Amino acid sequence: MPSYTSKQRVMLAIVPPLVAGLIRVIGFTWRVRDVNAAGVASGHTIPGPSVFAFWHCSLLACAYRFRGLGIAILISQSFDGELIARVVERLGFVAVRGSSSRGGVGGLKAMSEAYREGRICAFTADGPKGPARVAKAGPVQLAKLVQAPWIGCFHAQPEQAWTMNSWDRFLIPKPFAKIVFSWPAPIALDEKEESTTVLAELQQQMIEAVRMTEAAR
Repeated sequence: MPSYTSKQRVMLAIVPPLVAGLIRVIGFTWRVRDVNAAGVASGHTIPGPSVFAFWHCSLLACAYRFRGLGIAILISQSFDGELIARVVERLGFVAVRGSSSRGGVGGLKAMSEAYREGRICAFTADGPKGPARVAKAGPVQLAKLVQAPWIGCFHAQPEQAWTMNSWDRFLIPKPFAKIVFSWPAPIALDEKEESTTVLAELQQQMIEAVRMTEAAR
């Protein structure tokens, strides 16, 4: 169990229930629109197990829309990650702790267990510290480990939002904002394909996901 300062313990007690409550209240006012590539269903409607990737900046919109579905999401073991984990758990997600930089092996093992339990497994592809919108290997590593047939990508772009001055330009949708969710074609996997090649394909499909939301505005 990590050791926290008194200030951090107070924050962990107060911030998660407050933020989760605010997300529920403000999220209720949001309007959602899906933009799908031909023949592609919105990912949360496809029964698991599955592997998905999205950009860290859109985490808030996703936290509300996909609440209560038991989706497993990989979250950093940092203090900020602990705050996020406690918030999303209150919204009905399964927080798996680890990242590409800290606790990566343990996090990947826990995500593989979640996959085998039949869960949707989601990664912030550029998290937890960026660079922004540069895909990391986590989704590819998991997909290879569990022999998933494909990796899905999506992006959530609010048309009205506050943009934080953070590494990822984190997006906070405004009350009554319209949010466009895009679902490009998934990446079909071949066990013989090199991980670096799959990662390059993931990067391209994440770029396509953003393009689709921009085109839909």
